[in-house]
Amino acid sequence: MPKLNQIIAVEKGVKSKALQELTQAHQDVQKPALLAGISRTYQPKDEEGEQLPPESTRVQIKAEDALRATASTLTRLFDVTATKDWANRSAVADVVVDGTVLLPQVPVPYLLFLEKQLTDLHTFVRKLPVLDASESWSLDPSTDAWKTDAVRTIRTKKVPRNHVKAEATEKHPAQVEVYYEDVAVGYWTTVKFSGALPARRVNELLDRVEKLQQSVKFAREEANNTEVTDQRIGDAVFGYLFR
Repeated sequence: MPKLNQIIAVEKGVKSKALQELTQAHQDVQKPALLAGISRTYQPKDEEGEQLPPESTRVQIKAEDALRATASTLTRLFDVTATKDWANRSAVADVVVDGTVLLPQVPVPYLLFLEKQLTDLHTFVRKLPVLDASESWSLDPSTDAWKTDAVRTIRTKKVPRNHVKAEATEKHPAQVEVYYEDVAVGYWTTVKFSGALPARRVNELLDRVEKLQQSVKFAREEANNTEVTDQRIGDAVFGYLFR
């Protein structure tokens, strides 16, 4: 008996061929000239009259033939798709992670859905913000965020100072130069907070997503190995439609 994965493999080609042939048939029956024919002969009025050869144009396309050809083409598509969909109702497999069944008896369509969602989740997790590795972080229960140790720094202020370059004399005033000196006026105590994640946590999450991705793919392969029963849906459909 054929397997589901074999049906899936041929479905795309059958669908493409059916669409192409249906499109061609549709275009052909829209051309009146291809459906029209004529036959005419000429008889002169008397024996001395000019003799003209007969003229004829054959009918090139018959609508009934187009219906039969369309039914034949689509019957194959209907049967292949029905075989796949009927099989999908019974094609199931367990999703097993690290030897434990995480999801029992999952049908193929849902496994395909899971694969797509896990691809998106992998992108999301891979882009999660990571704590700055140059800092030392600890979890602060009061804010439920990560924080650094307190760092104390000095706050300085520029204070003007006078430097006497030359003392005053009877004839000249004192020569004074103003300069600025940094003087400590206080202390800053800084604690940084972050809502990002440790790199270890992000790597753990990525590992889990990737494990589940592999498990879902294995389950899909197993489910797609299910034997199928050929369905004959097309004959019933077109036997009714075009009879």
